Amino acid sequence: MAQEDKKAVSLADRVRGWRTRLGLFGVAALFVAGVLFWGGFNTAMEWTNREAFCISCHEMQENVYLEYRNTVHYSNRSGVRATCPDCHVPKEWGPKMWRKLQASNEVLHKVLGSIDTPEKFNAKRLELAKHEWDRMKATDSRECRNCHNFEYFDYGVQGRRSTNAHQVGLNGGQTCIDCHKGIAHQLPEVNQSIGSVNDAGATPKEFHPPTPPKPAAAER
Repeated sequence: MAQEDKKAVSLADRVRGWRTRLGLFGVAALFVAGVLFWGGFNTAMEWTNREAFCISCHEMQENVYLEYRNTVHYSNRSGVRATCPDCHVPKEWGPKMWRKLQASNEVLHKVLGSIDTPEKFNAKRLELAKHEWDRMKATDSRECRNCHNFEYFDYGVQGRRSTNAHQVGLNGGQTCIDCHKGIAHQLPEVNQSIGSVNDAGATPKEFHPPTPPKPAAAER
């Protein structure tokens, strides 16, 4: 009888030992799986942040990328280049994830073919530009300030015009995008012709220059 009790106790001890070992193994396995998932996830995020990925769509490669290549952000005397993700994707993890979620809407329009030709793209250029300007304004031009910062400006080596503009902007609470729209891409065309249809749908009266007065008859 005592021998049977010893066997039962021994079996119970073994079961508890297995459960302990399996528990430790499970924790270790979950830890390793978490590391692999997190590494893979961040690798995928960084892969989508490459400029090559950004211009893989011909909408970008044949439009804004060509414009960007002719600007100081692409080639300059210092050799410092700001790529697409440097300007359009936040570096902080939280804002970056939110920006990626917003990009899902851009993927949708890619699938729908909303801007798949230069003509379609230019027709939406002003709308797309306003979205980006508003985003940068809301974040105090966060991505611009990864490289540029009011606090680091040396006004002694800036031109007089730049010095005045930057100091006025700083004192007025302005941000980079308030003055530097079109610094890397062409500005959208805005129809400013007199007589064009305005947003309310009303057509202003056409402008006719005043008729010059007739010269007075020569006195006889």
